[in-house]
Amino acid sequence: MKRYSVLLMFCLSLLFTMKSVHVQAENYPYRSDVLWTTIPNHADWLYKAGEKATIEVTFLKYGIPRDCEVEFQLAQDMLKPFKNGKVHLKNGRAKIEVGTMNKPGFLDCILKANVDGTVYTHHVKVGFSPEKLTPTTKNPSDFDIFWQKTLQDARKQQPLEYTMKKVERYSDQEIDCYLVKLKVDRTHSVYAYLTKPTKKGSYPVVLCPPGAGVKTIKEPMRHSYYARNGMIRMEMEIHGINPELSEEDFKDVRSAFSEYLDMGLDNRENYYMRHVYTACVRAIDFLTSLDEWDGKNTIVQGGSQGGALSLITAALDKRVTLSVVNHPALSEMAGYANGGTGGYPHFVKKNGMLTPEKIKTMAYYDVVNFARRITCPVYMTWGFNDNTCPPTTNYMVWNLLQGPKDSLITPINEHWTSDATEYGQMVYIKNHLK
Repeated sequence: MKRYSVLLMFCLSLLFTMKSVHVQAENYPYRSDVLWTTIPNHADWLYKAGEKATIEVTFLKYGIPRDCEVEFQLAQDMLKPFKNGKVHLKNGRAKIEVGTMNKPGFLDCILKANVDGTVYTHHVKVGFSPEKLTPTTKNPSDFDIFWQKTLQDARKQQPLEYTMKKVERYSDQEIDCYLVKLKVDRTHSVYAYLTKPTKKGSYPVVLCPPGAGVKTIKEPMRHSYYARNGMIRMEMEIHGINPELSEEDFKDVRSAFSEYLDMGLDNRENYYMRHVYTACVRAIDFLTSLDEWDGKNTIVQGGSQGGALSLITAALDKRVTLSVVNHPALSEMAGYANGGTGGYPHFVKKNGMLTPEKIKTMAYYDVVNFARRITCPVYMTWGFNDNTCPPTTNYMVWNLLQGPKDSLITPINEHWTSDATEYGQMVYIKNHLK
């Protein structure tokens, strides 16, 4: 395993910027009057269980250090605070003794300052022996049988069937863009935008499942650099909603799917995500049927829910040769029921979602159980300050991967990735083709 540094990603970003667009650098968060800095006394924000952590806090307004009182709370990752305290910033700085954990995990230091009548907040998480984190989610004995049958039934019900319509407004001399409608099984379809080089040849295929939510594919050309670098990319949705719907019509449809991650969770056969996971494999069926596929490289790439679906697809389909993911969701979903940290969609926030029946179903859909089964290489990125897909669950997934794996860990990141990181993932894929 090797860890790609943030410096490398910066260099890739700089190279991309010089080649394609001019970007004006900004030192502060966009149009923010204030800046917090939180610097742990270990440069990588990581400690061994039992080691004590200290964080230096700085608060600036208009770039000027401000003396003020900062209230802080300490909590285990995503759990209720167990300690409150205050520090006074002198010349805009102070140190907070965070303490330690005697078991693997993350501590979150949550900060609040009232300056000139406005309350400003910030937080920072540090890890303790996270390489030893393990999930509590059970591994069902019939997990593989369930998914093999699910995929077999879908293919039996619905042979490969799709339509492709060229979208002129997204096509140019270098790339062609198509709107694809793909049948998943007898009752479900999904839509996708497919971009590929106009030049005849054989190319790797890249499937990109979506992040969570009910949304259309609004920016199909945001990652057009995949096609411009010799790859076929399929950016899909999961709800069967045509991205060419008007905004008014889309609003009417959206309400029907607003709670889709809860739907049918009492029974593994009826859970909404069953056909979604199946759709990702059917998308691989489609991509590998294209005449332009190079016959060797099949990549899945995505973030959050899309990161989860990318890992899931890699586990379900051995044609996948590389999985590239950001902060995967749907991981250790029942963790809260066992007194620990859980992952998105954080079912603990809703009443009646952590029943024995639902927890049993979750095990068949949890990324940690798919991670156990992945054999292809994985390149994974995550941050520590993420409260959507927390670092605890990211490490649980990472620790279960048994095949070749590389990571880019960006501690400061919350639930986002930079353009540089996303472009760097394309570069990584390009450099690891067969």
